[in-house]
Amino acid sequence: MAQATTEQQTRLEKQPKPKKNTFTRFLKQWDIQLMVWPGVLLIFVFAYLPMYGILTAFMDYNIFTGGNIWANPWVGFKHFQMFFDSPEFYNVMRNTIVISLLKFVIGFPAPIILALMLNEIRHMMFKRIVQTITYLPHFMSWVIVAGLVMSMLSTENGSVNMLLKSINLIDEPVNFLSISEYFWSILISANVWKEIGFGSIVYLAAISGVDPHLYEAADIDGASKFKQIYLITIPTIMPVIVIFMILSIGSLLNAGFEDILLLANNPVLRPVSDVIDTYVYRVGLSNFRYSYATAVGLFKAVISIGLLTMANYIARRSGNSLW
Repeated sequence: MAQATTEQQTRLEKQPKPKKNTFTRFLKQWDIQLMVWPGVLLIFVFAYLPMYGILTAFMDYNIFTGGNIWANPWVGFKHFQMFFDSPEFYNVMRNTIVISLLKFVIGFPAPIILALMLNEIRHMMFKRIVQTITYLPHFMSWVIVAGLVMSMLSTENGSVNMLLKSINLIDEPVNFLSISEYFWSILISANVWKEIGFGSIVYLAAISGVDPHLYEAADIDGASKFKQIYLITIPTIMPVIVIFMILSIGSLLNAGFEDILLLANNPVLRPVSDVIDTYVYRVGLSNFRYSYATAVGLFKAVISIGLLTMANYIARRSGNSLW
């Protein structure tokens, strides 16, 4: 009798449990859904609905047709071909790739290094002061940052020229923002200075989650601070680093817009400063060539999606990925 009861219980346990439908699960999570759906609606309205505008990349769009986008003639890949055949194509792509790679190679590890350094500071007041000083530039607009950079590099009472002159490195003031060889260095330095503090917040939060017993054990074994960082801290926060690296690679063609537009206001710098975003603004939007601007922007978006997918695929093989 007991054996029959056991077999009956086993049979009942093996029977598939009825699945809850989506509506039932939605009702049970109504409080969470109320927080999620406003964000989803916002993204849908401002990010997905305007996507029908990419159709203008395949049309000869005329602004005077009003809101009827279908009144414009279809031209296929005409505007893409015009961009590829443009004499400025090579220069624009070269500047975009080089500036983006420099920002990635120099700007991506900078917040990680700063977070590791801040984590080793034991004087809390000094640590807070450093954090505040490094965070503040992020909240400044590029208009203010560009003004500061121009003021520092000015030939008239600019701090950089005054310093170089005082240590006898130069005899006359140098107009750095008129010399193309210096532009990439100035641009990357300004970007790193502006974003390094804010970017380190996430890494500091990840480091704070590292088990302190690991450091104690390593200290007992005689590991130096550098070894503890290399063998404990960095491997522990590696998933966070990989996620941000994937996102950075996905936006590799976003070389910048406001920073370049404000700092490179000299036509002499155009051969080294003209990137996809500034080219779209200058040639497409300023000249009312909306279809051409949309085609160039769509080309950039497709390449970015490909880079993001490739980076995620490579990261997934190491066990960390976005999807």
